[in-house]
Amino acid sequence: MISNNRPPVDVSEFMRYLAAHKEAEGGLPALTELSRELGISVATLREQLEVARALGLVEVKPRTGMRRKPYAFASTVRQSLGYALMLDDDHFRKFSELRNHLEAAYWDEAVKKLMKEDKKELRSLIVHAREKLLGSPVQVPHEEHRALHLLIYSRLNNPFVIGILEAYWDAYESVGLNMYAGSINYLHKVWEYHGQVVESICSGNYPAGREALIAHTHLLVQRPASSKGDK
Repeated sequence: MISNNRPPVDVSEFMRYLAAHKEAEGGLPALTELSRELGISVATLREQLEVARALGLVEVKPRTGMRRKPYAFASTVRQSLGYALMLDDDHFRKFSELRNHLEAAYWDEAVKKLMKEDKKELRSLIVHAREKLLGSPVQVPHEEHRALHLLIYSRLNNPFVIGILEAYWDAYESVGLNMYAGSINYLHKVWEYHGQVVESICSGNYPAGREALIAHTHLLVQRPASSKGDK
């Protein structure tokens, strides 16, 4: 049984207002009007507004003013993860472990929701990635890499899962892993696994796709060693 004596959620007056007023997506009142309605000073409201902006809950533009944005967990994760990476680079490895477990856990639910057009796009991403790898000069198919993984989970109706996955790819780029840092053999191997994942999805052999996904993430863990040369 859930206790009725639990403490209230610790959010600001402004965030409570945002949550209670769906019409705020179309626009918010002026700060002076809001401060009177909320019973707080304009200075306090400005501080609360800045926190909400940092969390991606609201946007402020010169001509259109303030409005509530659709909820996206990624904005919150990016802020905290970015700070964590400044404290210790190893936090990326730990966050990667979380992401890997999350993808494996939601695999079955995610792939069963994919539409015909999604599968067609997945195959297209494989083709584009291989063209880059076989080109002269070789190009790192990072855009395809990110798009492929996010597309697989795009039909999940879970902003928290999607937010973590999106934040992972932003961090992946911020630490420079989108740049070529390994052997060409390593990149081809990664995309062999991607091809197996996609073909398993398209054929409906979801267990095989999950196995390929997990094997591929284990390969990625070895990436720093591969940067020292072909192995």
